[in-house]
Amino acid sequence: MSEPTFIRGLPIGGAWVPTPTRRPVLNPSTGERIADAPWGGVEHFELAVAAAQAAFAKTRSQSAWERAEILRRAADEIGRRRDAFVQYIVNEVGKPVTLAEAEVARAQATFLTAADEARRTSGEVLSMDAFPAGRGHSGFTRRFPIGVIYGLTPFNFPLNLAAHKVAPALAVGNTVILKPAPKAPLTALLLAEALEAAGVVAGQLNVVTCSNEDAGHLVGDPRVNLTSFTGSPAVGWKLKERCGRQRIVLELGGNAAAIVHEDADLDQAVSAIASGGFGFAGQSCISVQRVLAHRPVYERFKEMLLSHIREKVRVGDPWDRSALIGPMIDGAAVERVSQIIARAVAGGAKLLAGGEARGLFMPATVLEDVDRSMEVCSQEIFAPVVVLQPYSRFEDALEMANDSDFGLQAGVFTHDLRRAHQAFESLDVGAVLINNVPTFRVENMPYGGVKQSGFGREGVQYAMEEMTEIRSMIMKLG
Repeated sequence: MSEPTFIRGLPIGGAWVPTPTRRPVLNPSTGERIADAPWGGVEHFELAVAAAQAAFAKTRSQSAWERAEILRRAADEIGRRRDAFVQYIVNEVGKPVTLAEAEVARAQATFLTAADEARRTSGEVLSMDAFPAGRGHSGFTRRFPIGVIYGLTPFNFPLNLAAHKVAPALAVGNTVILKPAPKAPLTALLLAEALEAAGVVAGQLNVVTCSNEDAGHLVGDPRVNLTSFTGSPAVGWKLKERCGRQRIVLELGGNAAAIVHEDADLDQAVSAIASGGFGFAGQSCISVQRVLAHRPVYERFKEMLLSHIREKVRVGDPWDRSALIGPMIDGAAVERVSQIIARAVAGGAKLLAGGEARGLFMPATVLEDVDRSMEVCSQEIFAPVVVLQPYSRFEDALEMANDSDFGLQAGVFTHDLRRAHQAFESLDVGAVLINNVPTFRVENMPYGGVKQSGFGREGVQYAMEEMTEIRSMIMKLG
């Protein structure tokens, strides 16, 4: 893979700033060097903050039309670079090509959604005369941009998760400092090139690649108005402790449950759960991890799932269009998951499929006879591993799904509307997906969780609210 022109430096303040250090980016599938990415540090964050603050003086006064047009052009520029984005997503993180193509399409949709939202008037007319003192007054509210947004993104969706931080910020007139995952810097740099071509104000988007240690430099910094972090709970909650008065949005981990009741369409459930649990080697915070199946259909569902894995779930080269599972991100991830599986089996769990990695490739793995206290149930495994658990009553399934420190999303397969509403009322999660897996997400829905799964909400419209300040204007008319 030849050296791309857009990695000549870090995009800061409308220029591509050279760095004294460069770092090789390796393909997890082959181990080959993709490119040497510019590698920044604290000094580049200082440049980025100054650039973002200077740009905010301009972006805060942009019209809604101007913001929308830039976002629309950004979607077009991503489309023009579609093949390059796919290439870097596949080669940087080992995402199967069909899923990489879907991610690029979603990123375009994220920017187009932000363009639409940028045009909408946000605010309300206040009923001042609802109280005696308000008689003779009129009032309304409007949302205003808050300033500099610091976005930290993980490796697993290197384009669309960056888009979910950048696009809402631009839609309301904020500026951004983006810190991508160390294993996936190239996709973020290519996004900066696309936005530069779309005409963003110089300094409105600044990208700093660096170590995770240096990334903490801006957390709690009073010059930064909001930190938006997607990653592990262990890191996320520590960042929140450091934020002080700085706002923070956290999108963290999960060990998502999918409930399959006896009235479900089992073919649909099996196909969706296999894709949601094993796609991209399960490296998603909303990957299906716990499958709770009603006892009357448990054995049939189990055999259908195992048959589906044998016949349709392919492990291999992410450039192979039939592959659903590519490599894990690195050897440490494989070792961690292998040990969790081994401990579960040693504790009495039964291995029904997979379980043994070949290099960085972990096959679709299914366990049953698990105890709720085992790591495969209680922790986020972030791998192509699901556990099967039977339940007798629907209420039992809801209780089992809630028996978790996490609460991001949950899926429920049933055609009973009463049970669907019961699940919606009872499950302690950010979203309940009926007849779909918790892995499902579209760009305009509120996205985030409860308990250890996060703080605040993403999704374009909802992120825009997090990134703005509501202000009231009250007028005395007489």
